[in-house]
Amino acid sequence: MPHQRRRRGIRVRVAAGTAAVALVATGCAGAGGTSFGGGDALNVLMVNNPQMVQLQKLTARNFTKETGIEVNFTVLPENDVRDKISQDFSHQAGQYDIATISNFEVPFFAENGWLRPLDAYADKDTAFDQDDILDPVAQSLTHKGTVYAEPFYGESSFLMYRKDVFAAKGLTMPARPTWRQVAALAAQADGAERGMNGICLRGLPGWGEVVAPLTTVVNTMGGTWFTKDWQAELDSPEFTRATEFYVNLVRRHGQAGAAQSGYAECLNNMTQGKTAMWYDATAGAGSLEAAGSPVKGRIGYVPAPVERTDSSGWLYTWAWGMQKASKKPDKAWKFISWASGKEYEELVGRTSGWADVPAGKRASTYDHPAYLKAAGAFAEVTEKAIAAADPLDPGTQPRPAAGIQFVGIPEFTDLGTRVSQEISAAIAGRQSVPQALKTSQSLAEKVAKEYR
Repeated sequence: MPHQRRRRGIRVRVAAGTAAVALVATGCAGAGGTSFGGGDALNVLMVNNPQMVQLQKLTARNFTKETGIEVNFTVLPENDVRDKISQDFSHQAGQYDIATISNFEVPFFAENGWLRPLDAYADKDTAFDQDDILDPVAQSLTHKGTVYAEPFYGESSFLMYRKDVFAAKGLTMPARPTWRQVAALAAQADGAERGMNGICLRGLPGWGEVVAPLTTVVNTMGGTWFTKDWQAELDSPEFTRATEFYVNLVRRHGQAGAAQSGYAECLNNMTQGKTAMWYDATAGAGSLEAAGSPVKGRIGYVPAPVERTDSSGWLYTWAWGMQKASKKPDKAWKFISWASGKEYEELVGRTSGWADVPAGKRASTYDHPAYLKAAGAFAEVTEKAIAAADPLDPGTQPRPAAGIQFVGIPEFTDLGTRVSQEISAAIAGRQSVPQALKTSQSLAEKVAKEYR
């Protein structure tokens, strides 16, 4: 179907004053301007998601073969890679030319001059086709009208479920489920097959782990981290009810060891048939439907569950940011344009199957017959979820900063992580939700005072 490439404009608000320097780490990341890979090789620091690891495997025999540019990869888990990127980019150490950053970091990194603008490169590189990038994703990587990163893939969130298990149990998944309906279905699907849990939800500490899905539940159930005038709301009735709902759901019908389960663990559980439902990133569908997946063709996909809002899916993109201190910007752009381009999607389609393409970023992907044939089960749901995501209005009340599954302020990296530790402790049964939120409220109040 035809696409509106310029949908809703999304403005990103950057905190005033000196708050953005909160991302600066205390230790130096290395000698400025040196390249540990030596010579002209590009050094890329990236998260260890499956599609990133796939790109690593494809680079030498494709990108390097075509361009002669060697690429050295450093691949780390999400929490670790964020810390390392913040250290290297904040000090402009130049150890890494390119890193995977998200729409959360872009405004702060750009404001501090840590990223090289990419507009001029994209304008000259007509084959890259900047206008093909889906507008919500493109806008989330733009700061004050300038593009600072290019997406590898874009995502929202949705609910995945085993169609065959539901059919065997006589269960019906609503086309637009509420969280109350999901909880009831989780109870009925629990134990549907040997060793199967009703649902998998992230419980692993990290602002990009348990806090992400939890915050979407808080949003749709009427809660917020902060009011528009910067009053902390983590111990409010709405935030408390939503958190108790989430914690109780995963404790009663979720996976074993939930407090140490994140995206990777839930993906593994779903792939191995250990869970009947999974609420998480739309990007997970590519792995579930990939050639060789034991559950390929058995999964159904519906929008993120809601309660008081029309939609509740998040907006997120892993994207390529070029460090301003890089001594190899032209070569770095060649890698970025390849890794974010249509050519790379075609390569993955040929080598691994079109369902595994890093999608969610280009309108043309959703017009591609081969992709629609392979990813027909989830393509339309994904695209609609991304189009519906509104970082400026994700809940039931006005917000002081942009963000759906996060609060768009630099301090959220620390605040979100510390709150996540409290929530994980509640999931593990080491404390109650009110206890966890009492501590979390105190942490949030300290941040709020800086903005009031």
